Amino acid sequence: MEHGTGGNWRIDPVGDRCLMIEFGQRVDPQINQTVHAMADYLLEHPLPGVTDVVPAFTTVAVHYRPELIAAGDSTDTIPYRRLERAIEAILTRGVASTGRAARTVEIPVCYGGEFGPDLDEVATACGLTPGQVVELHGASDHMVYMLGFAPGFPYMGGLDPRLAMPRRSTPRVKIPAGTVAIAREQSAVYTLETPGGWNLIGRTPIELFTPHASSPTLLRPGDHVRFVPISQEQFGNWAERRP
Repeated sequence: MEHGTGGNWRIDPVGDRCLMIEFGQRVDPQINQTVHAMADYLLEHPLPGVTDVVPAFTTVAVHYRPELIAAGDSTDTIPYRRLERAIEAILTRGVASTGRAARTVEIPVCYGGEFGPDLDEVATACGLTPGQVVELHGASDHMVYMLGFAPGFPYMGGLDPRLAMPRRSTPRVKIPAGTVAIAREQSAVYTLETPGGWNLIGRTPIELFTPHASSPTLLRPGDHVRFVPISQEQFGNWAERRP
C-alpha cells in the first residue's frame, strides 16, 4: 500500500540538528500509519548524516549532524535545506507501508483499590459507576500510536469518549510500574516507576518493558490492546509466576 502524501505534509526546523515532518494535527489512525511508514522508510534507507528517527502521533523527528549532510549536486549551502530537499523527494514519491500485521495484545488489569486509586473519582466525574468504567475501558478499541516518555510506555488512542478525563491538576511523584491510566481520550501503562499526572484506574501484573530481553518492549506502534479485568487474587497469582 502506498502512502502518497500529495503535499499533505509540513517540514520545520527544530534547532540546528533536527527537523520535524508533520502530517497533520489530529490523532488519527491513518495519519499515524503514514507517520510510521515514513519513519520505517528512513530507518531502512538511512540518509547520510541522520542520527535518529523518532515517530510520534502525527510527526516524525529527524535528528542529524549538520557537518555530515553531503552537499552532492545541491546548490543549497545550509545543511538543513539539503536534508529537507532529500526528504521532500521521498515524500513526493510516496512511501510504502511495511505491511506489519496488526496484533491484538491482551493485558490483564486489576481495577480499583490500591491498584487504581482514581477509579471512583473517574466514575463520579463521568456520571458512571466504577463497574461501568471498567466495562467501557475493556470494550474500548485501544491502539498504540507511539512509545515515549519512558521506555516502552505506550500512548493508546481509542478510549471510549465517555471516559475522557483531563490530566490531574497535581501530578504524583511516584506511580508504580504496570499502572494503567487514562487522560483525555487516551490510555497508557506506566512501564517504570515514574512521576505522572494521569488518572490511575488499575494495574497489570505483566511487564511491558524488559530491558535485557531480545525484544524489550511488549507493545509496538500499530498494536491493538484489549484490557481484561482480573481479580486481586489473580493479580497475585500472576505476579508470583513472573520470573
